[in-house]
Amino acid sequence: MEKKTLYSLEPYFVEKIWGAKRLKDLKNIEMKELLGESWEVSNLKEGSSSCEGRGELSSWLTKKELPYLVKFLDTSDYLSVQVHPDDQYAQKVEKSSGKSECWLILEAEKDAGIYLGFKEDVNKEEFEKAIKEGRDVSHFLNFFPVKPGDFFFVPSKTVHAIGKGVLLCEVQQSSGITYRVWDWNRVDSSGNSRELHIDKALDVLEFDSVKNCLAYFKYQSCNFSVTQEMDLLKHHDFNVSLISSDKAFEFSPLESSERVISIINFNQPLKVAQETQALDLAPYQSCLSTGKEKIIIEPKKGVLSCFIVVY
Repeated sequence: MEKKTLYSLEPYFVEKIWGAKRLKDLKNIEMKELLGESWEVSNLKEGSSSCEGRGELSSWLTKKELPYLVKFLDTSDYLSVQVHPDDQYAQKVEKSSGKSECWLILEAEKDAGIYLGFKEDVNKEEFEKAIKEGRDVSHFLNFFPVKPGDFFFVPSKTVHAIGKGVLLCEVQQSSGITYRVWDWNRVDSSGNSRELHIDKALDVLEFDSVKNCLAYFKYQSCNFSVTQEMDLLKHHDFNVSLISSDKAFEFSPLESSERVISIINFNQPLKVAQETQALDLAPYQSCLSTGKEKIIIEPKKGVLSCFIVVY
Protein backbone atom coordinates (compact mmCIF):
# COMPACT_ATOMS: atom_id res chain seq x y z
CA MET A 1 0.00 0.00 0.00
CA GLU A 2 1.33 3.43 -0.92
CA LYS A 3 2.20 5.61 2.05
CA LYS A 4 -0.16 8.57 2.43
CA THR A 5 1.53 11.99 2.38
CA LEU A 6 -1.35 14.38 1.60
CA TYR A 7 -3.89 15.34 4.28
CA SER A 8 -6.82 17.73 4.42
CA LEU A 9 -7.02 19.44 7.82
CA GLU A 10 -9.65 20.13 10.44
CA PRO A 11 -8.89 23.42 12.21
CA TYR A 12 -8.96 24.23 15.89
CA PHE A 13 -11.49 27.02 16.52
CA VAL A 14 -10.91 29.76 19.10
CA GLU A 15 -13.64 32.00 20.50
CA LYS A 16 -12.52 35.56 21.20
CA ILE A 17 -14.09 38.62 22.80
CA TRP A 18 -13.16 40.51 19.60
CA GLY A 19 -14.30 37.75 17.19
CA ALA A 20 -16.89 38.08 14.43
CA LYS A 21 -19.32 36.16 12.21
CA ARG A 22 -17.71 36.40 8.77
CA LEU A 23 -15.31 33.47 9.15
CA LYS A 24 -18.10 31.24 10.45
CA ASP A 25 -20.10 31.99 7.30
CA LEU A 26 -17.13 31.44 4.97
CA LYS A 27 -16.35 28.09 6.57
CA ASN A 28 -20.04 27.19 6.90
CA ILE A 29 -19.90 26.25 10.57
CA GLU A 30 -22.49 26.57 13.32
CA MET A 31 -21.29 28.40 16.42
CA LYS A 32 -23.21 30.59 18.85
CA GLU A 33 -20.13 32.44 20.07
CA LEU A 34 -17.96 34.90 18.16
CA LEU A 35 -15.25 33.09 16.21
CA GLY A 36 -11.94 34.91 16.45
CA GLU A 37 -9.40 32.42 15.13
CA SER A 38 -9.30 29.26 13.05
CA TRP A 39 -5.98 27.45 13.57
CA GLU A 40 -5.62 25.79 10.20
CA VAL A 41 -2.16 24.24 10.59
CA SER A 42 -1.08 23.83 14.21
CA ASN A 43 0.77 21.28 16.31
CA LEU A 44 0.58 23.29 19.54
CA LYS A 45 -0.79 21.07 22.29
CA GLU A 46 -3.10 23.85 23.51
CA GLY A 47 -4.74 24.06 20.07
CA SER A 48 -3.87 21.39 17.54
CA SER A 49 -5.49 21.01 14.15
CA SER A 50 -6.12 17.44 13.03
CA CYS A 51 -6.53 15.19 10.02
CA GLU A 52 -8.53 12.07 9.26
CA GLY A 53 -6.74 8.84 10.07
CA ARG A 54 -3.89 10.36 12.12
CA GLY A 55 -5.62 12.62 14.62
CA GLU A 56 -4.16 15.78 16.11
CA LEU A 57 -0.99 17.07 14.46
CA SER A 58 0.59 17.54 17.89
CA SER A 59 0.58 13.74 18.32
CA TRP A 60 2.72 12.96 15.29
CA LEU A 61 4.48 16.06 13.91
CA THR A 62 7.57 17.38 15.67
CA LYS A 63 8.61 21.01 16.06
CA LYS A 64 11.28 20.47 13.39
CA GLU A 65 8.66 19.17 10.96
CA LEU A 66 6.14 21.90 11.76
CA PRO A 67 7.84 24.96 13.31
CA TYR A 68 5.09 27.31 12.08
CA LEU A 69 1.37 27.86 12.67
CA VAL A 70 -1.19 29.16 10.16
CA LYS A 71 -4.50 30.70 11.15
CA PHE A 72 -7.36 32.86 9.94
CA LEU A 73 -8.41 35.79 12.15
CA ASP A 74 -11.75 37.61 11.97
CA THR A 75 -12.33 40.77 14.00
CA SER A 76 -15.32 42.84 15.07
CA ASP A 77 -13.28 44.78 17.62
CA TYR A 78 -9.65 45.71 18.28
CA LEU A 79 -7.21 43.07 19.50
CA SER A 80 -5.14 44.00 22.53
CA VAL A 81 -2.02 46.10 22.11
CA GLN A 82 0.59 43.37 22.45
CA VAL A 83 4.08 42.13 21.68
CA HIS A 84 5.77 38.74 21.23
CA PRO A 85 9.30 37.91 22.43
CA ASP A 86 12.17 36.89 20.19
CA ASP A 87 13.74 33.42 20.29
CA GLN A 88 16.45 34.36 22.78
CA TYR A 89 14.13 35.89 25.39
CA ALA A 90 11.43 33.25 24.91
CA GLN A 91 13.89 30.40 25.35
CA LYS A 92 15.34 31.94 28.50
CA VAL A 93 12.06 32.97 30.15
CA GLU A 94 9.38 30.72 28.63
CA LYS A 95 11.40 27.67 27.46
CA SER A 96 9.86 28.16 24.03
CA SER A 97 10.61 29.62 20.64
CA GLY A 98 9.79 33.27 20.06
CA LYS A 99 7.06 34.51 17.78
CA SER A 100 7.46 36.46 14.59
CA GLU A 101 4.45 36.49 12.29
CA CYS A 102 3.08 37.92 9.07
CA TRP A 103 -0.37 39.01 7.93
CA LEU A 104 -2.09 38.85 4.56
CA ILE A 105 -5.29 40.93 4.56
CA LEU A 106 -8.17 39.07 2.88
CA GLU A 107 -11.11 41.39 3.62
CA ALA A 108 -11.36 44.79 5.27
CA GLU A 109 -14.29 47.03 6.09
CA LYS A 110 -14.20 50.74 5.31
CA ASP A 111 -11.64 52.60 7.48
CA ALA A 112 -10.28 49.31 8.90
CA GLY A 113 -6.61 49.19 9.77
CA ILE A 114 -3.84 47.86 11.96
CA TYR A 115 -1.60 49.32 14.62
CA LEU A 116 2.00 48.33 13.92
CA GLY A 117 5.17 49.72 15.48
CA PHE A 118 5.83 52.92 17.41
CA LYS A 119 5.64 56.39 15.94
CA GLU A 120 8.97 58.14 15.54
CA ASP A 121 10.60 59.41 18.76
CA VAL A 122 8.42 57.40 21.14
CA ASN A 123 10.66 56.24 23.99
CA LYS A 124 10.40 53.52 26.61
CA GLU A 125 10.07 55.90 29.57
CA GLU A 126 7.02 57.79 28.29
CA PHE A 127 5.36 54.60 27.05
CA GLU A 128 5.91 52.82 30.36
CA LYS A 129 4.48 55.82 32.26
CA ALA A 130 1.34 55.82 30.07
CA ILE A 131 0.84 52.06 30.54
CA LYS A 132 1.17 52.21 34.31
CA GLU A 133 -1.25 55.13 34.47
CA GLY A 134 -3.78 53.07 32.50
CA ARG A 135 -3.95 55.58 29.65
CA ASP A 136 -4.92 54.85 26.03
CA VAL A 137 -1.56 53.99 24.46
CA SER A 138 -2.79 53.57 20.88
CA HIS A 139 -1.78 57.15 20.00
CA PHE A 140 1.86 56.10 20.45
CA LEU A 141 1.50 53.58 17.60
CA ASN A 142 1.52 53.78 13.79
CA PHE A 143 -1.92 53.17 12.30
CA PHE A 144 -2.05 51.80 8.74
CA PRO A 145 -5.36 51.60 6.84
CA VAL A 146 -5.62 48.22 5.10
CA LYS A 147 -7.24 46.70 2.04
CA PRO A 148 -7.40 43.15 0.61
CA GLY A 149 -3.97 42.05 -0.60
CA ASP A 150 -1.91 44.07 1.88
CA PHE A 151 0.95 42.08 3.43
CA PHE A 152 2.91 42.93 6.59
CA PHE A 153 5.74 41.17 8.39
CA VAL A 154 5.45 41.54 12.19
CA PRO A 155 8.85 40.70 13.68
CA SER A 156 9.13 39.63 17.30
CA LYS A 157 9.50 42.58 19.72
CA THR A 158 7.18 44.74 17.55
CA VAL A 159 4.20 46.35 19.26
CA HIS A 160 0.96 45.71 17.35
CA ALA A 161 -2.83 45.42 17.41
CA ILE A 162 -5.12 44.26 14.61
CA GLY A 163 -8.07 46.60 14.16
CA LYS A 164 -11.77 45.81 13.87
CA GLY A 165 -13.45 44.79 10.61
CA VAL A 166 -10.51 42.73 9.30
CA LEU A 167 -10.25 39.18 8.00
CA LEU A 168 -6.67 38.01 7.54
CA CYS A 169 -4.43 34.99 7.22
CA GLU A 170 -1.54 34.83 9.68
CA VAL A 171 1.58 32.70 9.41
CA GLN A 172 3.68 32.65 12.58
CA GLN A 173 6.30 30.73 14.48
CA SER A 174 4.74 27.87 16.41
CA SER A 175 4.44 29.65 19.73
CA GLY A 176 1.52 30.79 21.84
CA ILE A 177 3.41 33.47 23.78
CA THR A 178 1.74 36.88 23.79
CA TYR A 179 2.43 39.75 26.18
CA ARG A 180 -0.58 42.06 26.42
CA VAL A 181 0.28 45.70 27.02
CA TRP A 182 -3.18 47.28 26.99
CA ASP A 183 -6.67 45.94 26.21
CA TRP A 184 -8.75 49.07 25.54
CA ASN A 185 -10.13 48.92 29.14
CA ARG A 186 -12.30 46.01 28.00
CA VAL A 187 -14.11 43.64 30.37
CA ASP A 188 -15.92 40.35 29.79
CA SER A 189 -19.55 39.54 30.62
CA SER A 190 -18.54 39.01 34.27
CA GLY A 191 -16.82 42.40 34.46
CA ASN A 192 -13.30 40.96 34.43
CA SER A 193 -10.38 42.44 32.52
CA ARG A 194 -7.98 40.21 30.61
CA GLU A 195 -4.53 39.68 32.12
CA LEU A 196 -1.77 42.10 31.13
CA HIS A 197 1.94 41.25 31.00
CA ILE A 198 3.50 44.69 31.33
CA ASP A 199 6.91 43.83 32.84
CA LYS A 200 7.70 41.15 30.26
CA ALA A 201 6.41 43.37 27.45
CA LEU A 202 8.69 46.20 28.52
CA ASP A 203 11.61 43.76 28.54
CA VAL A 204 11.21 43.02 24.83
CA LEU A 205 9.53 46.01 23.14
CA GLU A 206 11.60 47.51 20.31
CA PHE A 207 11.74 51.34 20.28
CA ASP A 208 14.43 51.88 17.63
CA SER A 209 12.78 53.97 14.87
CA VAL A 210 14.55 51.94 12.16
CA LYS A 211 12.62 48.87 13.38
CA ASN A 212 9.26 50.63 13.54
CA CYS A 213 8.78 51.74 9.93
CA LEU A 214 6.89 50.30 6.96
CA ALA A 215 10.08 49.21 5.20
CA TYR A 216 11.09 47.10 8.21
CA PHE A 217 7.66 45.43 8.09
CA LYS A 218 8.29 44.35 4.45
CA TYR A 219 4.97 45.81 3.30
CA GLN A 220 3.67 44.64 -0.08
CA SER A 221 0.40 45.27 -1.87
CA CYS A 222 -0.82 42.17 -3.70
CA ASN A 223 -3.58 42.28 -6.31
CA PHE A 224 -5.75 39.18 -5.92
CA SER A 225 -7.44 39.79 -9.28
CA VAL A 226 -4.34 39.22 -11.44
CA THR A 227 -2.19 36.17 -12.15
CA GLN A 228 0.92 36.21 -9.97
CA GLU A 229 3.47 34.20 -8.02
CA MET A 230 5.01 36.18 -5.16
CA ASP A 231 7.49 35.19 -2.47
CA LEU A 232 6.09 37.14 0.46
CA LEU A 233 8.55 36.21 3.20
CA LYS A 234 11.51 33.99 4.01
CA HIS A 235 12.01 33.32 7.73
CA HIS A 236 14.11 30.67 9.46
CA ASP A 237 10.93 28.85 10.57
CA PHE A 238 8.71 29.39 7.52
CA ASN A 239 8.57 30.65 3.94
CA VAL A 240 5.37 32.04 2.42
CA SER A 241 4.49 32.25 -1.28
CA LEU A 242 1.26 33.69 -2.71
CA ILE A 243 -0.17 32.28 -5.92
CA SER A 244 -3.08 33.63 -7.98
CA SER A 245 -3.68 31.47 -11.03
CA ASP A 246 -6.29 29.96 -13.34
CA LYS A 247 -3.87 27.23 -14.42
CA ALA A 248 -2.20 24.31 -12.62
CA PHE A 249 0.64 25.31 -10.32
CA GLU A 250 3.49 22.92 -9.49
CA PHE A 251 5.49 23.02 -6.26
CA SER A 252 8.55 20.85 -5.62
CA PRO A 253 9.46 20.37 -1.94
CA LEU A 254 13.08 20.80 -0.93
CA GLU A 255 14.74 17.42 -0.43
CA SER A 256 16.94 18.84 2.32
CA SER A 257 14.07 20.24 4.41
CA GLU A 258 12.34 18.34 7.22
CA ARG A 259 9.41 20.75 7.19
CA VAL A 260 5.94 19.79 6.00
CA ILE A 261 4.33 21.89 3.26
CA SER A 262 0.96 23.55 3.84
CA ILE A 263 -1.50 24.91 1.28
CA ILE A 264 -4.02 27.47 2.54
CA ASN A 265 -6.87 28.07 0.11
CA PHE A 266 -8.75 31.36 -0.09
CA ASN A 267 -11.45 32.06 -2.64
CA GLN A 268 -12.18 29.12 -5.00
CA PRO A 269 -12.19 25.29 -4.92
CA LEU A 270 -8.84 23.64 -5.67
CA LYS A 271 -7.66 20.14 -6.47
CA VAL A 272 -4.36 19.19 -4.83
CA ALA A 273 -2.46 16.11 -6.03
CA GLN A 274 0.79 14.37 -5.09
CA GLU A 275 1.78 11.20 -6.95
CA THR A 276 -1.38 9.02 -6.99
CA GLN A 277 -3.08 10.92 -4.15
CA ALA A 278 -5.54 13.77 -4.65
CA LEU A 279 -7.95 15.80 -2.58
CA ASP A 280 -10.43 18.62 -3.11
CA LEU A 281 -9.89 21.79 -1.12
CA ALA A 282 -12.86 24.08 -0.47
CA PRO A 283 -12.46 27.85 -0.02
CA TYR A 284 -10.90 28.66 3.38
CA GLN A 285 -9.76 25.06 3.81
CA SER A 286 -6.17 23.87 4.25
CA CYS A 287 -4.05 20.78 3.69
CA LEU A 288 -0.50 19.63 4.28
CA SER A 289 2.00 17.31 2.66
CA THR A 290 4.69 15.25 4.37
CA GLY A 291 6.13 13.95 1.10
CA LYS A 292 8.99 15.07 -1.14
CA GLU A 293 7.25 14.49 -4.46
CA LYS A 294 5.99 17.30 -6.68
CA ILE A 295 2.66 18.82 -5.64
CA ILE A 296 0.19 19.92 -8.33
CA ILE A 297 -2.43 22.50 -7.35
CA GLU A 298 -5.18 22.91 -9.91
CA PRO A 299 -7.97 25.55 -9.90
CA LYS A 300 -11.32 25.07 -11.59
CA LYS A 301 -10.91 25.59 -15.32
CA GLY A 302 -10.88 29.29 -16.23
CA VAL A 303 -11.31 30.47 -12.62
CA LEU A 304 -8.66 32.63 -10.93
CA SER A 305 -7.83 31.06 -7.57
CA CYS A 306 -5.73 32.51 -4.74
CA PHE A 307 -3.83 30.48 -2.16
CA ILE A 308 -0.57 30.45 -0.23
CA VAL A 309 2.05 27.75 0.09
CA VAL A 310 3.90 27.66 3.42
CA TYR A 311 7.08 25.59 3.68
